[in-house]
Amino acid sequence: MRALLLSGGRVIDPSCGRDEISDVLIENGRIAAIARDAARLAPADAEVIQVKGLVVSPGLIDLHVHLREPGQTAKETISTGARAAARGGFTTVVCMPNTSPSIDSASTVALIQERANEAIIRVEVTGALSKGIAGDELAPIGSLARAGVVALTDDGHCIQNNDLMRRALEYARQFGLPVMDHCQDYGLVTDGVMHEGYWSTVLGLRGWPAAGEEMIVARNILLAEQTGTHVHCQHLSSAASVRLIREARKRGVPISGEACPHHFVLTDASVAGSEAFWEADGKELAARWFSKQPLPSWPSYHTHWKMNPPLRTAADREALLAGLVDGTLEIIASDHAPHTEAEKDTEFDTAPFGIVGLEVELSLSLMQLHHTGRLPLPDLLAKLTCNPARMLRLDEGRGSLAIGAIADVTVIDPDRDWVCDRANTASKSRNNPFHGWAMRGLATHTIVGGRVVWQAGA
Repeated sequence: MRALLLSGGRVIDPSCGRDEISDVLIENGRIAAIARDAARLAPADAEVIQVKGLVVSPGLIDLHVHLREPGQTAKETISTGARAAARGGFTTVVCMPNTSPSIDSASTVALIQERANEAIIRVEVTGALSKGIAGDELAPIGSLARAGVVALTDDGHCIQNNDLMRRALEYARQFGLPVMDHCQDYGLVTDGVMHEGYWSTVLGLRGWPAAGEEMIVARNILLAEQTGTHVHCQHLSSAASVRLIREARKRGVPISGEACPHHFVLTDASVAGSEAFWEADGKELAARWFSKQPLPSWPSYHTHWKMNPPLRTAADREALLAGLVDGTLEIIASDHAPHTEAEKDTEFDTAPFGIVGLEVELSLSLMQLHHTGRLPLPDLLAKLTCNPARMLRLDEGRGSLAIGAIADVTVIDPDRDWVCDRANTASKSRNNPFHGWAMRGLATHTIVGGRVVWQAGA
């Protein structure tokens, strides 16, 4: 493998507080040196990439994606999902277990790991908490741990039996695995399809109350406090959920949460169509993001705005942003959930929940958090690098640029302007609500183990 020199970039490594103009030398797939004059240490035949004016970051990590393999490969495969992730700047993704069959056995873990070995980025595997992610009986947690899963979750489903969840946490702790939970109380949510509020009433759609999430967040806090097991609450959408986690973390409860860009950019007014959104909740975004571009338009009841949990109010959106800023929410994830055109091309009530997100996650995060001045760039990158790496205890120094660490690196142009086109994607699916949106910020190079696997414009 040829040595690789990234020359003259702004090197940001949130894991150690590094933020400086330096060269980064990569040899034998690992970080060999970081210095202003690292070029003098490079072999004569080293490949040189000029990155002046760009940001050199540890490889981005998304701990919440759906790659749909095995069993749902019309929507996505490990290979296509990995390519989409690389285009978004991600060097590691963590796939969820709601496949067919679900990832509730060591043999299924082995199958995914075999396919993952052929992917252009690193794909980690989660194991199901319950058999068939049905919430009735615990999965064989010990054998899943020995097979190499990095976390346990029934994502896409939520264990309703509190005693079963407690036992799952106790077993998970024995094997040193965090538990990631999709927080949804079925008795409160019932058959809701969008946030319960003004817009669900106007549109005549069945409402999904925020309390359906908050009830399980509160349950998880109590059980995490009792068992000492780390519980990570996935794709939070509610202001009260953020408040509950903030208060619990102050008490030292091993609880954490993540936010997805669609929840901290969009609101439930989106379901009523573009005119309603830009008028009700998108005025600031319109003024800030679309001064040189026409406002994107879409009809009401468009199923690309149907997701689980649903888009909520502007107040919930602001609470999520506040939670990201003050550190209550340590991680940003996409919840990349591809579906076929045929599945989404139906009535809002019957369409599946979910959108794709890997290729726009970085840009949306930069625009809504960094370019607004809410978060310094190192703090934002921490939520996409060292924080998920630390929670999942990823090996070989992932999430950092430490000397000797595996050379997973993302080069970012935080000011690159581009327009999202749902047809221009590596994913097999096109269920992207941000089609036609003006974006700012882009991964220009994705490097995995010292090899460039994606280069913008190449």
